[in-house]
Amino acid sequence: MSELRALLTPEGLELLDALGPIEQGADVARAVSRLRAAGHSPDLVSAVVGQAALRSRGQAKFGDFAARMLFTRAGLEQATRLGVAARHAQRMRRAGVTAVADLGCGIGGDSLAFAGAGLDVSAVDADEVTAAIAAYNLAPFADSATVAHGTAQEHAPTETDGTTAIWMDPARRTAGHGETRRVSSDDYSPPLDWAFELASRVPSGIKLGPGHDRDALPADAEAQWVSAEGSVVELVLWTGALAREGVRRAALVIRGERSHELTAGADADDAPVRELGAFLHEPDGAVIRARLIGDVARSLEAGMLDERIAYLTSDSALTSPFVQSFRVRETMPANPKAISAVLKSHRIGTLEIKKRGMDIDPAAFRKKLALRGDAAATLILTRVGDQRRAILADRVPAAG
Repeated sequence: MSELRALLTPEGLELLDALGPIEQGADVARAVSRLRAAGHSPDLVSAVVGQAALRSRGQAKFGDFAARMLFTRAGLEQATRLGVAARHAQRMRRAGVTAVADLGCGIGGDSLAFAGAGLDVSAVDADEVTAAIAAYNLAPFADSATVAHGTAQEHAPTETDGTTAIWMDPARRTAGHGETRRVSSDDYSPPLDWAFELASRVPSGIKLGPGHDRDALPADAEAQWVSAEGSVVELVLWTGALAREGVRRAALVIRGERSHELTAGADADDAPVRELGAFLHEPDGAVIRARLIGDVARSLEAGMLDERIAYLTSDSALTSPFVQSFRVRETMPANPKAISAVLKSHRIGTLEIKKRGMDIDPAAFRKKLALRGDAAATLILTRVGDQRRAILADRVPAAG
């Protein structure tokens, strides 16, 4: 925190803006040497150089905005991608919301998107330095966004006329265990019981980790799992006017500027198991988390490859934005000798390895294979019934 306090001074901010991007280890060493030679304190140099490196990393989530933002390591890790947050802001506007209370705003990433969409924002964070960073990041929207230092409980609106909504991103108090275990409300700040009770009275969006225990979710909330560029990044619970009529499960898939969504009133029934066809389909992680695999399978006229494993198969070449499809070349037992013989016959020198339902390390398994040739393919290792199978396949271009 002493480093961040040193950074939040006119001298620190001027040095940061003059330094430019830090993208490699060599950049760090050169910058530290130059700033120390100029007589700047170790704390200030460390803060400025570290912040420049965070700005470079922040481009993946915030694009060009990152060049004028401030970050903490934890704040950047937890922050919502700007493109995802912008879609949340659009949902609020469609619901008639004009103002948002961001309770636990962190570095202000969500608030930045809300303010950019024309919403009035009242943001708060319990950490004084983090709140100061959020205020700096929201400075371009000073007319419509305010930041306060305090707790969510102190600043939460107790009622609304429908034009004010709440956004919460409860912070995990504890680390070192998986999300999928049954969590306690007090594992989070603010506590989830408090957050859920507030959300039952005021239209809200609550951001949680995508692996959050499904049994702990409020039954009357819309649960939306979001994936961006192939990775599941969050689960959002929507309540009140922000929840869509009849929707309790949703999978939002974002690739570039385009997005696709699958919605349902409940978990979908799985499709029947069938034998491997000409195509294998890997559902997007958001679809798997939302348990809407069966709906995708029926849209592709596909079946489950195994009732316990999230792979689909069909004879059809139809593609979907909710799956990555593979054209099957050949199948074989999942042992290195059999696989190497097939790879040799196809002259495979470049191999992507995917696995599901098998306890193996793909990197270690790759070392057991003979890879020679100029062709490329994908190897899918999985269980089919009680058999361990390897499927050699080619990626089908993703659907738009």
